[in-house]
Amino acid sequence: MPTAQLSVFFFLQAAVILLVCRLVGRLAQRLGQPQVVGEMIAGVTLGPSLLGWMLPDLQAALFPAQTLDTLYVFAQFGVGLYMFLVGTEFRGDHFRSRFRGAFAVSIAGIVVPFALAFLIAPWLLGIPNLFAENVRVSDASLFLGAAIAITAFPMLARIIHERGLAGSPLGTLALTAGAVDDAAAWCILAIVLASFGGSWDSAWWAIGGGIAYAVFMLLIGRKLLRRLADAVRPDAPLSATMLAVMLILFCLSAWLMDAIGIHAVFGGFLLGACMPKGALVEKVRDTLQPFVVVFFLPMFFTFSGLKTDLGMVLEPQLLLAAGAILLVSFAGKGLACWAAARMAGESPRDAQAIGALMNARGLMELILINIGLQAGVIKQGLFSILVLMAIVTTLMATPLFNWIMRRRGGELPATPAQDAR
Repeated sequence: MPTAQLSVFFFLQAAVILLVCRLVGRLAQRLGQPQVVGEMIAGVTLGPSLLGWMLPDLQAALFPAQTLDTLYVFAQFGVGLYMFLVGTEFRGDHFRSRFRGAFAVSIAGIVVPFALAFLIAPWLLGIPNLFAENVRVSDASLFLGAAIAITAFPMLARIIHERGLAGSPLGTLALTAGAVDDAAAWCILAIVLASFGGSWDSAWWAIGGGIAYAVFMLLIGRKLLRRLADAVRPDAPLSATMLAVMLILFCLSAWLMDAIGIHAVFGGFLLGACMPKGALVEKVRDTLQPFVVVFFLPMFFTFSGLKTDLGMVLEPQLLLAAGAILLVSFAGKGLACWAAARMAGESPRDAQAIGALMNARGLMELILINIGLQAGVIKQGLFSILVLMAIVTTLMATPLFNWIMRRRGGELPATPAQDAR
Protein backbone atom coordinates (compact mmCIF):
# COMPACT_ATOMS: atom_id res chain seq x y z
CA MET A 1 0.00 0.00 0.00
CA PRO A 2 1.43 3.46 -0.92
CA THR A 3 2.43 5.58 2.07
CA ALA A 4 -0.02 8.31 1.09
CA GLN A 5 -2.88 5.81 1.36
CA LEU A 6 -2.06 5.09 4.99
CA SER A 7 -3.21 8.55 6.06
CA VAL A 8 -6.42 8.14 4.05
CA PHE A 9 -7.27 4.96 5.94
CA PHE A 10 -6.10 6.30 9.30
CA PHE A 11 -8.39 9.32 9.31
CA LEU A 12 -11.39 7.18 8.40
CA GLN A 13 -10.47 4.58 11.00
CA ALA A 14 -10.05 7.28 13.66
CA ALA A 15 -13.48 8.73 12.91
CA VAL A 16 -15.15 5.31 13.12
CA ILE A 17 -13.27 4.37 16.29
CA LEU A 18 -14.17 7.58 18.10
CA LEU A 19 -17.81 7.39 17.03
CA VAL A 20 -18.30 3.77 18.08
CA CYS A 21 -16.42 4.20 21.38
CA ARG A 22 -18.44 7.29 22.30
CA LEU A 23 -21.77 5.62 21.46
CA VAL A 24 -21.04 2.35 23.26
CA GLY A 25 -19.42 4.24 26.14
CA ARG A 26 -22.50 6.41 26.55
CA LEU A 27 -24.67 3.28 26.59
CA ALA A 28 -22.44 1.79 29.28
CA GLN A 29 -22.85 4.93 31.38
CA ARG A 30 -26.64 4.67 31.14
CA LEU A 31 -26.32 1.14 32.50
CA GLY A 32 -24.28 2.40 35.45
CA GLN A 33 -20.92 1.27 34.09
CA PRO A 34 -17.74 3.33 33.65
CA GLN A 35 -17.01 4.79 30.21
CA VAL A 36 -13.99 2.50 29.92
CA VAL A 37 -16.16 -0.61 29.96
CA GLY A 38 -18.08 0.63 26.94
CA GLU A 39 -14.85 1.48 25.13
CA MET A 40 -13.39 -1.95 25.84
CA ILE A 41 -16.51 -3.58 24.41
CA ALA A 42 -16.54 -1.15 21.45
CA GLY A 43 -12.99 -2.16 20.55
CA VAL A 44 -14.00 -5.83 20.48
CA THR A 45 -17.09 -5.13 18.34
CA LEU A 46 -14.93 -3.56 15.62
CA GLY A 47 -12.80 -6.69 15.37
CA PRO A 48 -13.50 -10.21 14.12
CA SER A 49 -15.73 -10.97 17.12
CA LEU A 50 -18.68 -8.93 15.79
CA LEU A 51 -18.08 -6.67 12.78
CA GLY A 52 -15.77 -9.21 11.17
CA TRP A 53 -18.33 -11.95 11.82
CA MET A 54 -21.38 -10.05 10.56
CA LEU A 55 -19.78 -7.99 7.75
CA PRO A 56 -16.35 -9.48 7.05
CA ASP A 57 -15.85 -7.60 3.77
CA LEU A 58 -16.60 -4.25 5.42
CA GLN A 59 -14.33 -5.01 8.36
CA ALA A 60 -11.47 -6.04 6.05
CA ALA A 61 -11.97 -2.91 3.91
CA LEU A 62 -12.01 -0.61 6.93
CA PHE A 63 -9.03 -2.20 8.70
CA PRO A 64 -6.73 -3.72 6.05
CA ALA A 65 -3.69 -5.48 7.46
CA GLN A 66 -1.26 -2.98 5.91
CA THR A 67 -2.71 -0.15 8.01
CA LEU A 68 -2.47 -1.83 11.40
CA ASP A 69 1.15 -0.80 11.96
CA THR A 70 0.09 2.86 11.91
CA LEU A 71 -2.74 2.15 14.36
CA TYR A 72 -0.29 0.24 16.54
CA VAL A 73 2.07 3.23 16.86
CA PHE A 74 -0.77 5.55 17.88
CA ALA A 75 -2.10 2.95 20.33
CA GLN A 76 1.29 2.41 21.98
CA PHE A 77 2.07 6.11 22.21
CA GLY A 78 -1.34 6.76 23.72
CA VAL A 79 -1.24 3.99 26.29
CA GLY A 80 2.31 4.95 27.30
CA LEU A 81 1.21 8.55 27.78
CA TYR A 82 -1.82 7.38 29.74
CA MET A 83 0.43 5.36 32.06
CA PHE A 84 2.50 8.51 32.58
CA LEU A 85 -0.69 10.29 33.69
CA VAL A 86 -1.57 7.35 35.96
CA GLY A 87 1.88 7.63 37.49
CA THR A 88 1.34 11.31 38.33
CA GLU A 89 -1.62 10.27 40.51
CA PHE A 90 0.42 7.69 42.40
CA ARG A 91 0.57 8.54 46.13
CA GLY A 92 3.27 7.09 48.35
CA ASP A 93 1.44 8.15 51.50
CA HIS A 94 -1.04 5.30 50.98
CA PHE A 95 1.81 2.87 51.66
CA ARG A 96 2.93 4.66 54.80
CA SER A 97 -0.52 5.11 56.33
CA ARG A 98 -2.00 1.62 55.95
CA PHE A 99 0.85 -0.61 54.80
CA ARG A 100 0.61 -3.07 57.68
CA GLY A 101 -3.17 -3.33 57.40
CA ALA A 102 -2.97 -3.89 53.64
CA PHE A 103 -0.08 -6.35 53.81
CA ALA A 104 -2.30 -9.43 54.11
CA VAL A 105 -4.56 -8.34 51.25
CA SER A 106 -1.57 -7.54 49.04
CA ILE A 107 0.16 -10.84 49.75
CA ALA A 108 -3.05 -12.79 49.09
CA GLY A 109 -3.61 -10.86 45.85
CA ILE A 110 -0.13 -11.86 44.67
CA VAL A 111 0.57 -15.30 46.14
CA VAL A 112 -2.78 -16.94 45.39
CA PRO A 113 -2.93 -15.89 41.69
CA PHE A 114 0.62 -17.10 41.09
CA ALA A 115 0.00 -20.35 42.96
CA LEU A 116 -3.10 -21.03 40.86
CA ALA A 117 -1.23 -20.07 37.68
CA PHE A 118 1.58 -22.52 38.44
CA LEU A 119 -1.10 -25.15 39.09
CA ILE A 120 -2.91 -24.83 35.72
CA ALA A 121 -0.14 -23.57 33.40
CA PRO A 122 1.30 -27.04 32.60
CA TRP A 123 -2.17 -28.15 31.47
CA LEU A 124 -2.74 -24.97 29.44
CA LEU A 125 0.59 -25.43 27.65
CA GLY A 126 -0.84 -28.61 26.10
CA ILE A 127 -3.77 -26.73 24.54
CA PRO A 128 -3.11 -25.27 21.07
CA ASN A 129 -3.19 -21.51 20.39
CA LEU A 130 -2.62 -20.39 23.95
CA PHE A 131 1.14 -20.07 24.47
CA ALA A 132 4.00 -19.93 21.98
CA GLU A 133 5.71 -23.26 21.33
CA ASN A 134 9.03 -22.22 22.89
CA VAL A 135 7.51 -20.88 26.12
CA ARG A 136 8.78 -22.66 29.21
CA VAL A 137 6.47 -23.73 32.02
CA SER A 138 8.03 -21.17 34.34
CA ASP A 139 7.51 -18.29 31.88
CA ALA A 140 3.93 -19.38 31.14
CA SER A 141 3.15 -19.64 34.85
CA LEU A 142 4.66 -16.26 35.66
CA PHE A 143 2.88 -14.51 32.81
CA LEU A 144 -0.48 -16.07 33.68
CA GLY A 145 0.06 -15.24 37.34
CA ALA A 146 0.74 -11.60 36.45
CA ALA A 147 -2.39 -11.50 34.28
CA ILE A 148 -4.50 -12.83 37.15
CA ALA A 149 -2.82 -10.67 39.82
CA ILE A 150 -3.18 -7.36 37.97
CA THR A 151 -5.78 -4.88 39.24
CA ALA A 152 -7.48 -1.99 37.45
CA PHE A 153 -5.67 0.45 39.73
CA PRO A 154 -6.80 3.67 37.94
CA MET A 155 -10.40 2.45 38.01
CA LEU A 156 -10.10 1.46 41.65
CA ALA A 157 -8.66 4.88 42.52
CA ARG A 158 -11.42 6.69 40.64
CA ILE A 159 -14.21 4.70 42.35
CA ILE A 160 -12.66 5.28 45.77
CA HIS A 161 -12.32 9.01 45.06
CA GLU A 162 -15.86 9.48 43.74
CA ARG A 163 -17.33 7.55 46.66
CA GLY A 164 -15.64 9.99 49.04
CA LEU A 165 -13.62 7.12 50.55
CA ALA A 166 -10.11 8.31 49.64
CA GLY A 167 -9.17 9.06 53.27
CA SER A 168 -11.17 6.25 54.85
CA PRO A 169 -9.70 2.98 56.14
CA LEU A 170 -11.46 1.09 53.32
CA GLY A 171 -10.21 3.43 50.61
CA THR A 172 -6.66 3.59 51.90
CA LEU A 173 -6.40 -0.17 52.32
CA ALA A 174 -7.79 -0.88 48.84
CA LEU A 175 -5.50 1.67 47.18
CA THR A 176 -2.45 0.37 49.01
CA ALA A 177 -3.18 -3.27 48.20
CA GLY A 178 -3.97 -2.46 44.56
CA ALA A 179 -0.76 -0.47 44.11
CA VAL A 180 1.41 -3.19 45.68
CA ASP A 181 -0.20 -5.95 43.60
CA ASP A 182 0.15 -4.02 40.35
CA ALA A 183 3.77 -3.17 41.09
CA ALA A 184 4.51 -6.85 41.73
CA ALA A 185 2.68 -7.95 38.58
CA TRP A 186 4.57 -5.45 36.40
CA CYS A 187 7.89 -6.51 37.91
CA ILE A 188 7.13 -10.17 37.19
CA LEU A 189 6.08 -9.27 33.64
CA ALA A 190 9.38 -7.43 33.15
CA ILE A 191 11.24 -10.57 34.26
CA VAL A 192 9.22 -12.75 31.87
CA LEU A 193 9.89 -10.40 28.96
CA ALA A 194 13.56 -10.21 29.82
CA SER A 195 14.03 -13.98 30.14
CA PHE A 196 11.75 -15.05 27.26
CA GLY A 197 13.74 -16.81 24.57
CA GLY A 198 16.27 -18.31 26.94
CA SER A 199 18.96 -15.62 26.56
CA TRP A 200 19.81 -14.58 30.09
CA ASP A 201 22.41 -12.13 28.78
CA SER A 202 19.63 -9.94 27.44
CA ALA A 203 17.54 -10.76 30.50
CA TRP A 204 20.13 -9.45 32.92
CA TRP A 205 20.65 -6.41 30.72
CA ALA A 206 16.94 -5.64 30.79
CA ILE A 207 16.47 -6.33 34.49
CA GLY A 208 19.67 -4.56 35.50
CA GLY A 209 18.96 -1.62 33.22
CA GLY A 210 15.41 -1.30 34.51
CA ILE A 211 16.55 -1.37 38.15
CA ALA A 212 19.32 1.14 37.45
CA TYR A 213 16.92 3.51 35.73
CA ALA A 214 14.38 3.19 38.56
CA VAL A 215 17.07 3.92 41.17
CA PHE A 216 18.29 6.90 39.14
CA MET A 217 14.78 8.31 38.87
CA LEU A 218 14.04 7.82 42.57
CA LEU A 219 17.32 9.27 43.83
CA ILE A 220 18.34 11.84 41.21
CA GLY A 221 15.50 12.20 38.74
CA ARG A 222 13.08 13.37 41.42
CA LYS A 223 15.41 16.19 42.44
CA LEU A 224 15.83 17.34 38.83
CA LEU A 225 12.08 17.16 38.26
CA ARG A 226 11.54 19.18 41.43
CA ARG A 227 13.72 21.98 39.99
CA LEU A 228 11.66 21.83 36.82
CA ALA A 229 8.41 21.97 38.78
CA ASP A 230 9.61 24.93 40.86
CA ALA A 231 9.92 26.96 37.65
CA VAL A 232 6.14 26.73 37.08
CA ARG A 233 4.01 29.43 38.67
CA PRO A 234 0.66 28.21 40.05
CA ASP A 235 -1.18 31.30 38.75
CA ALA A 236 0.26 31.13 35.21
CA PRO A 237 -0.82 28.85 32.34
CA LEU A 238 1.45 26.02 31.25
CA SER A 239 3.84 27.30 28.60
CA ALA A 240 4.32 25.53 25.28
CA THR A 241 8.01 25.14 26.09
CA MET A 242 7.31 23.38 29.40
CA LEU A 243 4.77 21.08 27.74
CA ALA A 244 7.36 20.24 25.08
CA VAL A 245 9.95 19.49 27.78
CA MET A 246 7.57 17.09 29.53
CA LEU A 247 6.74 15.29 26.26
CA ILE A 248 10.45 15.01 25.46
CA LEU A 249 11.11 13.48 28.88
CA PHE A 250 8.23 11.06 28.40
CA CYS A 251 9.46 9.97 24.96
CA LEU A 252 13.01 9.47 26.23
CA SER A 253 11.81 7.49 29.25
CA ALA A 254 9.56 5.31 27.08
CA TRP A 255 12.35 4.85 24.51
CA LEU A 256 14.83 3.75 27.17
CA MET A 257 12.51 1.08 28.55
CA ASP A 258 11.79 -0.18 25.04
CA ALA A 259 15.46 -0.12 24.08
CA ILE A 260 16.60 -2.29 27.01
CA GLY A 261 13.90 -4.86 26.27
CA ILE A 262 11.13 -4.11 28.76
CA HIS A 263 8.29 -1.85 27.49
CA ALA A 264 7.48 1.81 26.99
CA VAL A 265 4.65 1.81 29.54
CA PHE A 266 7.13 1.16 32.35
CA GLY A 267 9.07 4.26 31.40
CA GLY A 268 5.94 6.38 31.21
CA PHE A 269 4.63 5.22 34.57
CA LEU A 270 7.97 5.61 36.35
CA LEU A 271 8.41 9.16 35.07
CA GLY A 272 4.89 10.05 36.19
CA ALA A 273 5.34 8.49 39.63
CA CYS A 274 8.54 10.49 40.19
CA MET A 275 6.94 13.80 39.24
CA PRO A 276 6.58 16.08 42.30
CA LYS A 277 2.99 16.86 43.16
CA GLY A 278 2.04 20.46 42.52
CA ALA A 279 1.23 22.99 39.83
CA LEU A 280 3.29 21.38 37.04
CA VAL A 281 1.65 17.98 37.40
CA GLU A 282 -1.82 19.44 37.64
CA LYS A 283 -1.34 21.63 34.56
CA VAL A 284 0.21 18.81 32.50
CA ARG A 285 -2.61 16.48 33.52
CA ASP A 286 -5.27 19.06 32.69
CA THR A 287 -3.65 19.67 29.30
CA LEU A 288 -3.00 16.09 28.20
CA GLN A 289 -5.60 13.92 29.88
CA PRO A 290 -8.71 14.90 27.87
CA PHE A 291 -7.04 14.25 24.52
CA VAL A 292 -5.28 11.08 25.69
CA VAL A 293 -8.50 9.62 27.13
CA VAL A 294 -10.80 10.67 24.29
CA PHE A 295 -8.53 10.11 21.28
CA PHE A 296 -5.61 7.80 22.05
CA LEU A 297 -7.14 5.19 24.38
CA PRO A 298 -9.93 4.24 21.93
CA MET A 299 -7.12 3.52 19.44
CA PHE A 300 -5.61 1.11 21.93
CA PHE A 301 -8.94 -0.57 22.68
CA THR A 302 -9.64 -1.01 18.98
CA PHE A 303 -6.16 -2.32 18.22
CA SER A 304 -6.70 -4.88 21.00
CA GLY A 305 -10.18 -5.67 19.68
CA LEU A 306 -8.87 -6.28 16.16
CA LYS A 307 -6.74 -9.10 17.57
CA THR A 308 -9.55 -10.53 19.71
CA ASP A 309 -11.68 -13.30 18.24
CA LEU A 310 -14.17 -14.43 20.86
CA GLY A 311 -15.48 -17.02 18.39
CA MET A 312 -12.28 -18.97 19.00
CA VAL A 313 -13.25 -19.33 22.65
CA LEU A 314 -16.23 -21.46 21.61
CA GLU A 315 -13.88 -24.25 20.50
CA PRO A 316 -14.23 -27.07 23.07
CA GLN A 317 -10.64 -27.01 24.33
CA LEU A 318 -10.45 -23.21 24.47
CA LEU A 319 -13.88 -22.99 26.08
CA LEU A 320 -12.72 -25.31 28.86
CA ALA A 321 -9.53 -23.27 29.24
CA ALA A 322 -11.55 -20.04 29.35
CA GLY A 323 -13.77 -21.42 32.11
CA ALA A 324 -10.75 -22.50 34.15
CA ILE A 325 -9.00 -19.14 33.73
CA LEU A 326 -12.13 -17.20 34.70
CA LEU A 327 -12.58 -19.43 37.75
CA VAL A 328 -9.01 -19.04 38.99
CA SER A 329 -9.16 -15.30 38.23
CA PHE A 330 -12.18 -14.81 40.48
CA ALA A 331 -10.73 -17.08 43.17
CA GLY A 332 -7.23 -15.65 42.92
CA LYS A 333 -8.24 -12.02 43.40
CA GLY A 334 -11.82 -11.51 44.56
CA LEU A 335 -12.13 -14.39 47.01
CA ALA A 336 -8.50 -14.37 48.12
CA CYS A 337 -8.48 -10.63 48.90
CA TRP A 338 -11.85 -10.88 50.66
CA ALA A 339 -10.61 -13.75 52.85
CA ALA A 340 -7.34 -11.98 53.62
CA ALA A 341 -9.17 -8.79 54.58
CA ARG A 342 -11.43 -10.70 56.96
CA MET A 343 -8.48 -12.49 58.56
CA ALA A 344 -6.78 -9.09 58.97
CA GLY A 345 -9.75 -7.93 61.02
CA GLU A 346 -11.67 -5.88 58.46
CA SER A 347 -15.46 -5.73 58.73
CA PRO A 348 -17.58 -8.00 56.49
CA ARG A 349 -18.66 -5.00 54.40
CA ASP A 350 -15.14 -3.67 53.89
CA ALA A 351 -13.75 -7.11 53.14
CA GLN A 352 -16.41 -7.78 50.49
CA ALA A 353 -15.91 -4.31 48.97
CA ILE A 354 -12.14 -4.87 48.78
CA GLY A 355 -12.67 -8.22 47.05
CA ALA A 356 -15.03 -6.64 44.50
CA LEU A 357 -12.64 -3.78 43.69
CA MET A 358 -9.48 -5.88 43.55
CA ASN A 359 -11.11 -8.35 41.14
CA ALA A 360 -11.48 -5.74 38.35
CA ARG A 361 -8.75 -5.83 35.66
CA GLY A 362 -9.79 -3.08 33.22
CA LEU A 363 -7.27 -1.31 31.02
CA MET A 364 -4.28 -2.61 33.00
CA GLU A 365 -5.05 -6.17 31.88
CA LEU A 366 -5.29 -5.12 28.23
CA ILE A 367 -1.93 -3.37 28.43
CA LEU A 368 -0.31 -6.43 29.99
CA ILE A 369 -1.68 -8.98 27.53
CA ASN A 370 -0.91 -6.75 24.54
CA ILE A 371 2.70 -6.71 25.70
CA GLY A 372 2.62 -10.50 26.00
CA LEU A 373 1.16 -10.93 22.51
CA GLN A 374 3.61 -8.46 20.99
CA ALA A 375 6.55 -10.25 22.64
CA GLY A 376 5.33 -13.62 21.35
CA VAL A 377 4.74 -15.14 24.79
CA ILE A 378 1.04 -15.85 24.16
CA LYS A 379 -1.07 -16.53 21.09
CA GLN A 380 -4.39 -15.15 19.94
CA GLY A 381 -6.45 -17.81 21.72
CA LEU A 382 -5.18 -16.91 25.19
CA PHE A 383 -5.24 -13.22 24.27
CA SER A 384 -8.96 -13.49 23.45
CA ILE A 385 -9.68 -15.39 26.67
CA LEU A 386 -7.89 -12.78 28.79
CA VAL A 387 -9.70 -9.93 27.00
CA LEU A 388 -12.96 -11.67 27.92
CA MET A 389 -11.76 -12.01 31.51
CA ALA A 390 -10.85 -8.32 31.64
CA ILE A 391 -14.28 -7.27 30.37
CA VAL A 392 -16.23 -9.61 32.68
CA THR A 393 -14.32 -8.69 35.84
CA THR A 394 -14.52 -4.98 35.03
CA LEU A 395 -18.26 -5.22 34.32
CA MET A 396 -18.79 -6.83 37.72
CA ALA A 397 -16.80 -4.36 39.81
CA THR A 398 -18.98 -1.22 39.99
CA PRO A 399 -22.43 -2.84 40.41
CA LEU A 400 -21.07 -5.37 42.91
CA PHE A 401 -19.35 -2.65 44.93
CA ASN A 402 -22.52 -0.51 44.90
CA TRP A 403 -24.64 -3.48 46.00
CA ILE A 404 -22.28 -4.30 48.88
CA MET A 405 -22.19 -0.71 50.10
CA ARG A 406 -25.99 -0.32 49.93
CA ARG A 407 -26.65 -3.65 51.60
CA ARG A 408 -24.19 -2.88 54.37
CA GLY A 409 -25.33 0.71 54.83
CA GLY A 410 -22.42 2.44 53.07
CA GLU A 411 -22.58 5.83 51.42
CA LEU A 412 -22.89 6.23 47.66
CA PRO A 413 -22.61 9.38 45.57
CA ALA A 414 -25.40 10.69 43.40
CA THR A 415 -23.64 9.68 40.18
CA PRO A 416 -21.61 6.56 39.37
CA ALA A 417 -18.02 6.58 38.26
CA GLN A 418 -18.19 7.51 34.59
CA ASP A 419 -14.66 7.66 33.25
CA ALA A 420 -12.89 5.32 35.62
CA ARG A 421 -10.17 3.48 33.80
